[in-house]
Amino acid sequence: QVQLQESGPDLVKPSQTLSLTCTVSGGSIATRLYAWSWIRQPPGKGLEWMGVIGSDGTTYYSPSLESRTSISRDTSKNQFSLQLSSVTPEDTAVYYCKATSTSSSYWGQGTQVTVSS
Repeated sequence: QVQLQESGPDLVKPSQTLSLTCTVSGGSIATRLYAWSWIRQPPGKGLEWMGVIGSDGTTYYSPSLESRTSISRDTSKNQFSLQLSSVTPEDTAVYYCKATSTSSSYWGQGTQVTVSS
């Protein structure tokens, strides 16, 4: 079973870049079985899909966030990462990483990130 764990700072100042890492165990991020996503949930709002990186490293982003979002991977560490630039308080949310296959999905526990000066 795939397990995912998010890590990164819990407080980011406005205009800075938010950087999070998802460490994967129980499966390789290079396998064709899964796509690897970042999703967030602002307080009092629903889930928002941010983007995905495929097993071949191809990335796709939400159009509303594409100009500020970058997802990358480090296959040697079995990790994939999120960078969100020029953050504002509206980027305050619980951030999740997720593995999705045709038959299953696995979520990290989520990490709270607050954008505040």
